[in-house]
Parts: sequence; C-alpha cells; structure tokens
Amino acid sequence: MTGKVVIVTGASSGIGRATALLFAKNGSNVIAVGRNAKELGILRDDAQGKKGSVKVHLADIREHSQVERLVNDTVQNFGQLDVLVNSAGIIMNGTIENTTLDDWDKMFDINLRSVFFMTQKCIPHLEKTKGNIVNVSSVAGTRSFPNVLAYSVSKAGVDQLTRCAALELAPKGIRVNAVNPGVVVTNLHKRGGMADEEYQKFLKNSKNTHPLGRVGETKEVAELIYFLASDKASWITGATYAIDGGRAQTCAR
Repeated sequence: MTGKVVIVTGASSGIGRATALLFAKNGSNVIAVGRNAKELGILRDDAQGKKGSVKVHLADIREHSQVERLVNDTVQNFGQLDVLVNSAGIIMNGTIENTTLDDWDKMFDINLRSVFFMTQKCIPHLEKTKGNIVNVSSVAGTRSFPNVLAYSVSKAGVDQLTRCAALELAPKGIRVNAVNPGVVVTNLHKRGGMADEEYQKFLKNSKNTHPLGRVGETKEVAELIYFLASDKASWITGATYAIDGGRAQTCAR
C-alpha cells in the first residue's frame, strides 16, 4: 500500500482513526476526514514519523459541496485516489414507536446517504487506479436488535449498497466490500447519548453476548479493512465480513 492515496471518513475517532493510522504506518497517503478539528489535529500529530502521511480534512459529509471539495482537493493534491473507506457513522436509541423523523433522517444521512454520495463522487478516480471501497457497517446490519431501529436499518442499507455497488462497478475494476463489527470500544455509544456508567455496564454485558467473551478493539477492525483494501484481497468483492467475536451467530438471550 506504499504510495496509495486513501480517503478515510469518520477519522477523528474510533475505527476510522485506527484505520487512518494503520494505512499511514504502511506507507499510504491518508486524507483523514472528520468534523472534530481538535481530534483530527491529534491524529495528524500521532501519524508523524510513519512511512506514509496523514492530511486532515475538516468536512461534514452530509453536505454535497463539501464532499465534492474533498474529492477534488484529494485528486489535485495527490494526483490519484486508490481507496475510499466509509467509516463515518452515528447511533441513537429508538424503537418503531418513539424514533422521531428527525432522528431517522439524521441517522440515514450520515450512515447511508453519505456512503452513497462519497462512493458516487469517487468512482471516476477509483476507475483510473482500479481502486476499491471498504464500508464500515455493523452486526446490526445483519441481525435484529431492539431499540436501535434506525441504526440497524441504515446499516442493512450499507450492506445492500455494498453488494449492489460491487456488482455494478466490477466491470470498471473497482472492488467494494464491507466490514460488520460487533461491539468495539469507541466513543460511538457515548456520543449517541449513553452515560459513562451505563456504557461500562454495556461493555461488561457484551462479554456475555459475544461468544469469544470480549468486545473488540479498533485496531482489529482496522486490520480487516486494510486487508480488504490490499492486493491480497484482489478477488474479493461484494463481501460483508463479520468481525464480531461470534455475535452474529447467537440467538437472543
């Protein structure tokens, strides 16, 4: 991956941050996209001394003009685009009865609509390099869980978008895959409104709901993303890879 140009959305924290650092460690030129300038700055500092580089880009990927500027700036600065990692995402609690339309729209704007638009704008550049796309989905996209309705449906949409895009872009030499993590230690749930004490209880209980007896780490998911983006996965497309400690194999308990 040395010299490859990689856009990573949601790079200010969690899986996106770990992914940006891993690509930079292995020699890629990473454009780290996020909305938190402070955290992006810390990421840039942490990437100092690695084989590759991290260039931070402050943007709201819900805004079309900002997405277009992001892609155009990337190609103008680096001359190419090889990999797109769609990692930005949010979660909010809510059932079919109490999820507001505003929450539903916000979830879909960030979790699904932005993935579609980012993909669409990157296609012409990825075609030139025979590049690929890796989407960050969730175990909630393949299995049903209560009280996270909009999140689950949006992630199911990401999985289907991955499969459809893979089929349509295969003739252009562009691969599209997704990873479906179980519970991973990030700020996702706390940003979604979960208090610290509640989150610690959630992590403790997750040891029981994941057959391997523990939650995941961001670097583990980043490694799978890196593999799927590399030439070692050159004959893999349209796949949605579970990385969940066996969570998707369990029944409700």
